[in-house]
Amino acid sequence: MKNYLFPTLVVLIVCLALLFPGILVNWGGFETSLLIVPLLQLIMFGVGTEMSLGDFLGVVKMPKGVLIGMTCQFTIMPFLGFSLARIFSFPPEIAAGLILVGSSPSGLASNVMSYLSKANLALSVTMTAVATALAPVLTPFLMSWLGGAYVPVDFLSMMWSIIQIVIIPVVLGLIFNHFMKGKAAWLDQILPVLSMGGIILIIGVITANGRDSLLQIGILLVIACLLHNILGYVLGYASARVLGLDEKSSRTVAFEVGMQNSGLASGIAVQMGKIATVGLAPAVFGPLMNFTGSLLASFWRKKSEANQ
Repeated sequence: MKNYLFPTLVVLIVCLALLFPGILVNWGGFETSLLIVPLLQLIMFGVGTEMSLGDFLGVVKMPKGVLIGMTCQFTIMPFLGFSLARIFSFPPEIAAGLILVGSSPSGLASNVMSYLSKANLALSVTMTAVATALAPVLTPFLMSWLGGAYVPVDFLSMMWSIIQIVIIPVVLGLIFNHFMKGKAAWLDQILPVLSMGGIILIIGVITANGRDSLLQIGILLVIACLLHNILGYVLGYASARVLGLDEKSSRTVAFEVGMQNSGLASGIAVQMGKIATVGLAPAVFGPLMNFTGSLLASFWRKKSEANQ
């Protein structure tokens, strides 16, 4: 049952947010949206504790895979987000949220799916590390270029937001991992639980704040996010195969491209002061990608086992 706990809690928090939004918007005068960035920083610190400098140096061992993966990551998803926003004719700030998801780097979820599908886990971890390092420059650049027509984008402000939300906590996590690895077993056990709880609460808060907009365009946004996610898998995998990567590495690229750091996108939306609009696409995309990623990982794992 543990495998179904996370998606079940996500469904429950979304239902609660839609039916009783006030519970998740304000706690005794405290705006819950203020919790999102600290929670993301805690989650990214946890990610950092699971990484090492060797993850970044992996680019030297697998330059072709990393180069292909990064090129696909920061071209396929941003342009898919932009194209889908145009096709569905979303309101400007909803459209900007879809582009923001596409312009974000991959996250820890892609590493988990690569492991479960028996893909190239080393390449996955390295790609996530490199994408995270590139995000402070590439995400604001892509948002300015593709999303600037929908919402005002302050390049330097967005860069600083990403550094605060991702880079600083990950670096602190790396330092912690280097000096304290194996010395704080209780923390290793509690961080994943805190991360899961933080993600669930973030989804609930964003859904509650954007309830009215979500009820108006909900089904269309779900369809757009699902297309964004699935086309990311398909185009990422196909591009990797065409460019000469092996089967396992191509599966990895598919996950790295199709699965975005929707938490980071949510945090940026909060920093922009547009949690109820720009923040909606990340809130929808996150649960969807975990569901589809699990299905794809299961399919590829069974295929690998059948071929052994």
